[in-house]
Amino acid sequence: QLESEAVLKAIEAQHGLLTERARGIFSFSYLAFQEYFTARKIVASHNLGGLEQALSGLVSHITDPHWREVFLLTTAMLRSADSLVQLMKQQIDVLVAQDPYLQEFLLWASQKSQMIPTEPKVANSRAFYLALAQSPHTAAHFALACTLDQGMFLDAALDNLLLECANQSQDFACANACSEALNNILVTVLDAGFYKSLQQLRDELPSANQNREWLEDGWQKHYSIWVEELRETIAHYRNINHSWEFSPAQQQVLESYYNANQLLLDCLHSNCEVTAAIRQEIEATLLLPQQELEAREWQ
Repeated sequence: QLESEAVLKAIEAQHGLLTERARGIFSFSYLAFQEYFTARKIVASHNLGGLEQALSGLVSHITDPHWREVFLLTTAMLRSADSLVQLMKQQIDVLVAQDPYLQEFLLWASQKSQMIPTEPKVANSRAFYLALAQSPHTAAHFALACTLDQGMFLDAALDNLLLECANQSQDFACANACSEALNNILVTVLDAGFYKSLQQLRDELPSANQNREWLEDGWQKHYSIWVEELRETIAHYRNINHSWEFSPAQQQVLESYYNANQLLLDCLHSNCEVTAAIRQEIEATLLLPQQELEAREWQ
């Protein structure tokens, strides 16, 4: 034992590969070594007949960002990564399965995505609306970067308009900015009823021709009502901008859920061996609510 300790000390001092974290406890000084050998250990367990148990142990860390590289390495090393990606998908769905409010949120995103044409992929559309509902300030950039679909671009523009209206001061400059934004949005609106409603809201905005006293008094009193009418109109015609109110715990779960789905996609897009049927099934069911997942099982 003394000899082995001396060897470890020598490696630590001369090569820097190992470091003593606590008395008698050594680990690799470079995280990449630990990640690589952890993945090798998981894959090697296949030869001992304990692959499923090893993979289940790995999947239990699906929400831990420290294990990201281990997932990617293991996926690439396995002769067939089918079992691993399926277990990952199951574990990810479990994260939100027991929360009715989060399930309602996923159902809304799924319903919105079904209104979008087949290109882009439906799963991409679900991801777009989940991101839109949680981070409206990035909506316009998300739409421009990820899709040219007119409906999704319209939803992003409307969401951004509401955000801007809610955050601006209640003066003529604000009203003018809202009017200009509505003019730009109206160009993309095809629904006659929605177009008319937005047009009426735009016409309610004050103009430079109105007297200053009304602008300072009447418009400021009416502003919050106008914004709420705009919100209700958008929710009615486009089924977006609902007041999703997540608790801190739910926000954390959603973030973990989103990141875990991203990890699963990264694994699928890496240099791994996954059969086409399983790959297609996973991609088709990303971000689906539990009731739709269960319905697919009976098809």
